[in-house]
Formats: sequence, C-alpha cells, structure tokens
Amino acid sequence: MSDPHQQEFRRVALADPLVEPLLRELTHEYVTRYGPTAREEMTRYPVDAFAEPHGVLLLLLEDGEPVAGGAYKRYDGHTAEVKRMWTHSAHRRRGLARRVLAELERTAAAAGYRRIFLTTGPRQPEAKGLYLAAGYTPLFDVTADPLTIGPLPFEKPLPALLPTR
Repeated sequence: MSDPHQQEFRRVALADPLVEPLLRELTHEYVTRYGPTAREEMTRYPVDAFAEPHGVLLLLLEDGEPVAGGAYKRYDGHTAEVKRMWTHSAHRRRGLARRVLAELERTAAAAGYRRIFLTTGPRQPEAKGLYLAAGYTPLFDVTADPLTIGPLPFEKPLPALLPTR
C-alpha cells in the first residue's frame, strides 16, 4: 500500500521557521525525560555547526509540513555526529526516523565522511532500538542498565562515495 502523502527531504538552516516544531518538541521531550537542565542541550552548539559544508539539518516534509528531521555536525575530519533526531509526536511508529537516519547517512557519506557517531540518552529506549536496528555498533555494554551508563554512544562506518561538494 502506498502512502498517499507527498514527502520530500529539505535541507534547512536552524533559523528556518519549519524547524520550530522540531526544536519545540525535542526540548519538551528532553525536559520531560531528564529535567529542566536538559533544555541546555538545545543551545549547546553554534547555529553554523549544522550548516554545510561540515553539517546539515534535514527535515522530512509531508504535504509541506515537517514530520521528522535530524542533523549531523562535524565530529572530526572523518566522522559526522548525528544530533537532533526527531519525529513529530503525531507521526511516530511509521518508520520516519529510520528514513531520516538513512538520508543523514547518505548525505554524510556524499560529503566525504567515512563514519557516523552519535549518542542517545539512557531514558530513550526507542532511540537505542532504532540505532541497533539500523546497524549501529553500540560502544557500551548493551546488557547493563542504561541509567548506570549515561549517554549511550554508537558508531557506524559509512560507504566511500564520491564527494558532492
């Protein structure tokens, strides 16, 4: 069965008004799960960290409205770090985060990165499940209680592609 909705990926700047739902919902999610100090995560990086040529912020639009998104920034010369993974609360359980993650991987590989790194919080089991299902290698003991570990790091090699820059 095909999805009747028109979907497209769009590269946007952090200041783009389409990013507002992502920022609002992620902030709410972090504060709900980790407390008020989690709000700081949303302002931890400079705006240009998620801008080309070293980073990107992608939104998945459905019928022109943002339903999911994510970003990466430069971690080191060969590694992109995924940040800001988000699916609109009304659109979860549709595989949208998996699509965003795959597009971030493709975009990072095309930009010349050879590895993806990311961390997710210990109170986000759905994110941990996403990254394991998408072939990421956990850099922590998956049998340990996540709350005893702190941020959960993952990595994944990227295929070598010709840069598009």
